[in-house]
Amino acid sequence: MVIAFVFLLIPIAYTFVFSFNDSLKSNIAWRGFTFDKWLNVCNVEGGAVCEAFGNSILIGVVSTVVATTLGTMIAIALVRYRFRARSSISLLLFLPMATPEVVLGAGLAAQFLAVGVPKDMTTIILAHTMFCISFVVVTVKARVASLDPALEEAGRDLYGSPREVFWRITFPLLTPGIMAAALLSFALSFDDFIITNFNSGSVTTFPKYIYISAARGIPAEANVIASAVFIVALVIVVGAQVSRAARAKRLAAQTG
Repeated sequence: MVIAFVFLLIPIAYTFVFSFNDSLKSNIAWRGFTFDKWLNVCNVEGGAVCEAFGNSILIGVVSTVVATTLGTMIAIALVRYRFRARSSISLLLFLPMATPEVVLGAGLAAQFLAVGVPKDMTTIILAHTMFCISFVVVTVKARVASLDPALEEAGRDLYGSPREVFWRITFPLLTPGIMAAALLSFALSFDDFIITNFNSGSVTTFPKYIYISAARGIPAEANVIASAVFIVALVIVVGAQVSRAARAKRLAAQTG
């Protein structure tokens, strides 16, 4: 286990260390320590790295919002209602997860080409939304299945309308699952390269920029952004764990 963790953390450590490298065009050999790359991260190649990062953030946010909204509604429908082709829809939702990304990206690119849709940021958002919905449905579906129907029945017994019962009882109980699905969807969208490369046209995302730059040496500014993303994700995870532990401690104190 220790060897596996070391093997996984070496690339992350390399990325973080070389974000402080006083490099020129290439960031392969160590030339000296500097904070300049962190302070002037958007100066490289006319701000290309920051533009690519901004495109990835925009695509990830839009795809996540759409996929989470549609996926949540689909998950509730699949668990709570009985209708024709329900089993077939559940099976079809798993296909994007099981299909290799090369096949999925090429198939989407062929469809966009067949209907004459130009490849740009819109096609990337459509592609990301399509494959993220499956992950959202699976995540939220498990949360919906675990809800106690008696809680909603109690709301209806108290003369709550269907809308009030959903927003005051069902939705708050589903929120942890929805948030987990949204975070997973954003991570998948932000990190995707293969499907994006097939459907992006001239639009450059952060993973695509890294791939293109790898041939001549990834600039240190890209390491800075990657390190910052890792640090932010780490802070969020640690903060969530601390908050959960503090909440559990308060509940234990109240019940004790």
